[in-house]
Amino acid sequence: MTALGSTVDPAEIEKFRRMAEEWWDPRGKFHPLHRFNPVRLQFLKDRLCRHFGRDPKADRPLSGLRLLDIGSGGGLVAEPLTRLGAKVVGIDATARNVEVARLHAAESGLAIDYRHAAAEELAEAGESFDAVLALEIVEHVASLEAFVAAAARMTRPGGLLVVATLNRTLKAFGLAIVGAEYVLGWLPKGTHDWRKFVRPSELEAAMRASGLTFAETVGVSYNPLLDRWSLGSDLDVNYLAVATKA
Repeated sequence: MTALGSTVDPAEIEKFRRMAEEWWDPRGKFHPLHRFNPVRLQFLKDRLCRHFGRDPKADRPLSGLRLLDIGSGGGLVAEPLTRLGAKVVGIDATARNVEVARLHAAESGLAIDYRHAAAEELAEAGESFDAVLALEIVEHVASLEAFVAAAARMTRPGGLLVVATLNRTLKAFGLAIVGAEYVLGWLPKGTHDWRKFVRPSELEAAMRASGLTFAETVGVSYNPLLDRWSLGSDLDVNYLAVATKA
């Protein structure tokens, strides 16, 4: 067990520690996330507004909602959601990421509660949230089942758990690892371990085992000709999954 908890993989944390300074550089090592971010943010806004009966056209439609962003990195998701009115807690197992995120939020005039912590620490402390977000994180944890269980414990009754991850398919190996890391150089080599990618059926099973009701999966695909990401039915590489808690 690590100092931060059993779901934390020290080797994965070291990878992101080395890249921490580049979170807010749209042309840096997190370039793919900057390109991907508008699509996942629109998805989050849409699903949160729909589930909680909010008007998506309002200036701050998420006002009053308490959200947890697990693996918050430099704050690429936490900051926009805060601007939409949510009270966001962002946790990350890499201390330097938390420092970078806090600095950027302060410079942007945003009040975000960033903490250097693991999911199970907050779960054990009895923290609860209207929605828990685990975006591009489950493929880096030590135990999928333990991680989802901790996330489920922190999801309030009537709340949502939203996960974004990579499917363990040959297509994902070719595009997300060979293509993104070795051919296009979008990510440093070794960022991902294909063996830790998560099939939708595995994620759904972990959610159901943790007492959640599986709601939907939506694929996220990249069009190289248009240099654009979009939502769709193709789950072969990137996908988003939503579960609710009764």
